[in-house]
Amino acid sequence: MKVYNTLTNRKEEFVPIEENKVKMYVCGPTVYGLIHIGNARPYVIFDTIRRYLEYKGYDVTYVQNFTDVDDKIIKRANEEGVSTEVITERYIKEALKDAEGLNVEPATYHPLATKEMPYIIEMIKTLIEKGYAYEKEGTVYYDTKAFSDYGKLSGKKLDDLIAGASNRVDADSNKKCPADFVLWKPKKEGEPFWESPWSEGRPGWHIECSVMAKRYLGDTIDIHAGGEDLIFPHHENEIAQSEAANGAPFAHYWLHNGFINVDNEKMSKSKGNFFTLRDIVAEVPYDVVRFFILNGHYRSPINFSRELMDAAGNGLLRIKNCVKGLSFHIANSEGDTLTEEEAALVNESGRFKEAFERAMDDDFNTADAIAAVFDFVKFANTNLNEKSTKAFGEALLKGINELCGILGIKTEDDKAEGDDEKIEALIAERTAAKKAKNYARADEIRAELSDMGIIIEDTRQGVRWSRK
Repeated sequence: MKVYNTLTNRKEEFVPIEENKVKMYVCGPTVYGLIHIGNARPYVIFDTIRRYLEYKGYDVTYVQNFTDVDDKIIKRANEEGVSTEVITERYIKEALKDAEGLNVEPATYHPLATKEMPYIIEMIKTLIEKGYAYEKEGTVYYDTKAFSDYGKLSGKKLDDLIAGASNRVDADSNKKCPADFVLWKPKKEGEPFWESPWSEGRPGWHIECSVMAKRYLGDTIDIHAGGEDLIFPHHENEIAQSEAANGAPFAHYWLHNGFINVDNEKMSKSKGNFFTLRDIVAEVPYDVVRFFILNGHYRSPINFSRELMDAAGNGLLRIKNCVKGLSFHIANSEGDTLTEEEAALVNESGRFKEAFERAMDDDFNTADAIAAVFDFVKFANTNLNEKSTKAFGEALLKGINELCGILGIKTEDDKAEGDDEKIEALIAERTAAKKAKNYARADEIRAELSDMGIIIEDTRQGVRWSRK
């Protein structure tokens, strides 16, 4: 299996630190509002990577934090006249609800920055003692010049960063070097704070993730992941802090997903093209959003538009209709043993799984993996017929469901979402009407189902239905 490592800018063979075990840290959202469509991409991508690693036999410890102390959280709390805890608890709950909707598996650990304060203070003390940090008027800064490898992830040169920071009008005169960053800052009026040796205050953003990764995964981890906007300064600063404090490499592989653009433009509130995930799922289901995200390679930017979302919905529907047809066949057929011809076809279908694995082994190429699923669906639709055995339908269904499960793609609608009971009731009424030779009513029901987006097909095994 090869993964693209941002640290080396090339694909590398994946070799875990400990055989058959993977330690993976993913930067989670800052919880001051509902997550947006851009946040949904790392949720889906790194969940899928985790699922594939588990499919390959790895025991994955997956950590995704919540940043629950931040300027934006404080601003939101002050605007509403409530505590920061009220804001963070509300939006952590909503973020987890969205993650569940996207079929994202819960992390092994979901640490909160505010619960790790003693460990944050301890790491800052260690950095000061080792000469990598200094205190001035209650603020603790990281000394970027003290860390010789600063810039190794982003490729940025410290001299250029210093020049750029020096030109800022809001430059901090207490810094030894303009590129130094804050590890601890004193409280301001109306802000939450914690006691520390330097001041009553709170940590900088970067130190929080360094501490949480160390606490739950150790000094050196296999994979650190997040959006490409985090490469600098967040992940660069995490490396500087962690490697200086722990005296060990921080992460062996750095994975970063690309942006989601909206109608070919970068998403921003000022452009009026900013969408929360809830905005999107008010019109299309969560599973279509997940399928849409997986249709692009995770490192490439993808474009969000209603047309592309509709196309993703149609693609997902092809898979669901195939699965529904296979399930119908299984429920209405006999034959628990494959015929010789069917056994040969099942053996031939193994090529789709091989293609799927080749795609995923090549830097988790979900787009090509989905293409393999579509080929499998076409194969199933072509080779299954009314004379096929139940065993053949079961073999095909198992194969398709296995691949979709690795991608976290649901192949069946939730009952409430799909309204299956109403559809089945109408079909039963139509069957009764035909039996009573009330063909006018039977035609009315067919038309009603058609208006609901349902196609029905009369077969020797009974009425089979699918969505348009």
